[in-house]
Amino acid sequence: MPITILDLVLLGVMLISGLLAMVRGFMREILSIAAWGAAALVTLYAFSKLLPTAKTYFNNDTVAAVVVVAGVFIGTLIVVSIVTVRISDMILDSRIGALDRTLGFLFGLARGLLIVVVAFMFFTWLVPDKQRPDWVTGAKSRVVLQGTGDWLMSLLPDDPENTILKKFKKNKPDDDSAADTNDQATPASGDGYSKPARDSLKKLIEKPAGR
Repeated sequence: MPITILDLVLLGVMLISGLLAMVRGFMREILSIAAWGAAALVTLYAFSKLLPTAKTYFNNDTVAAVVVVAGVFIGTLIVVSIVTVRISDMILDSRIGALDRTLGFLFGLARGLLIVVVAFMFFTWLVPDKQRPDWVTGAKSRVVLQGTGDWLMSLLPDDPENTILKKFKKNKPDDDSAADTNDQATPASGDGYSKPARDSLKKLIEKPAGR
C-alpha cells in the first residue's frame, strides 16, 4: 500500500511540531499548557465574584459574562506566560538544556499527532464514508488516527457541553436568591400601622376632647 497524502500530512505536522518544541524546550511547552490551565481555573473562580460588578456597566448579561471571562482569562494568561518564559529560559541555559530540547522534540511529535487526530475526527464527522477520497481511506496512518481518536473520545464525559455549562452555573451568583434577600430586608408597603395600633392612637387623640 503506497504512502498517501494523509500519511505525508501526518509526518509533516509531527516533524514541524517536534522541531518547534525542540527550539522552545520541553519545560516551556509544559509551562505553556500549565498557563492555559491556570487561566481557566482563575476564570472559573473569579467569574461569580466579578460578574455582579460587570453587570453594573453592561445592560446585557451575556455581554457582561463574556467581558468577565475574556478579561480574566487573557489577563491571567499573559501574566503567567511571562513568568513561565523566564523559567524556561533559565532551564535552557543550564546544564540540562540539551535534555530539555530532546524531551521537547518528543513532546512536539506527540502534539503533532494530536493535532492531526483532532482534524481527522472532524473530517470523518463532516464527510460521509462514501464521499471520502482514496488518500484518506487508503492511508496507512488511518488506523492509528482512528484508534487514537476513539481513545480520546472515551476520555470525555458523556455530555461535555452540559458539563462545562454546569461548572459556570455553579459559580454564577443566584440572582433570584439575592432578590429574595432584598425583598425580605425591605419593609412591606402599606398603611404603616396595623388596625389595633390605629384604634389605640385614635382613642388617645379623642380622649382629651371628651373631658
